[in-house]
Amino acid sequence: MAHDSTRSPLAGRVALVTGGSRGIGAAIVRRLAADGADVAFTYLNARERAEALVRDAEAAGVRALAVRADSAEPDRIREAVDLVHARLGGPDILVNNAGIAVFGPFGDATVAEFDRSMAVHARAAFVAAQAAVRHMGPGGRIIGVGTNLSERASLPEATLYTTSKAALVGLTRSLARELGPRGITVNLVHPGSTDTEMNPADGPGADAERALTALGRYTDPEDVAASVAHLAGPGGRSITGTSILVDAGANA
Repeated sequence: MAHDSTRSPLAGRVALVTGGSRGIGAAIVRRLAADGADVAFTYLNARERAEALVRDAEAAGVRALAVRADSAEPDRIREAVDLVHARLGGPDILVNNAGIAVFGPFGDATVAEFDRSMAVHARAAFVAAQAAVRHMGPGGRIIGVGTNLSERASLPEATLYTTSKAALVGLTRSLARELGPRGITVNLVHPGSTDTEMNPADGPGADAERALTALGRYTDPEDVAASVAHLAGPGGRSITGTSILVDAGANA
């Protein structure tokens, strides 16, 4: 299907989204495909969901590829990037979205839990970016998905999650400086309480989280995807080295 560039701002571009089979990741995949990008995404266990998402993306008239890869394993991440390059080209856009829920009392946290949280959230983003930039030219985009808790620790028992996601702030700023001369932008989107399986809007703690927001509601995954799409598109060309909150005003 031919794309009208005025309606498809990402036509001709290739995007890779880590952890893309569900929740925020799946919303990002669908939005980038709707904007005309060929999309690839990694997943770990949800094969049927991944295959369904590929069909959804292809229905938008773009090429799509699902790659099974554990973000905790650096070699698998590098292999995923190389496979995307071989099959689709690029990637021109990298979205480091893969995440795990590691919550609980600080005193009960284990070193193994800390290490896995850092591996999936921080190390994986570093490894994926390092692999992807070998294929990026001017106009390349690296976009991370963090958490609003990195800037305001408003919820208890989130120390491991927050610490590992906060590492993305330093990575984003430093990479933006280093890659700026190559015309590559690097940014971070911080979702707040977002209606996903990991944190449903009708969950047991949802009312308390909703009360922290200025708008009195949860964020939809599509809201986060819209900000990612803006950063990935022409409108994001002068935005780099920064974090954007998409949290219904929880950190206002």
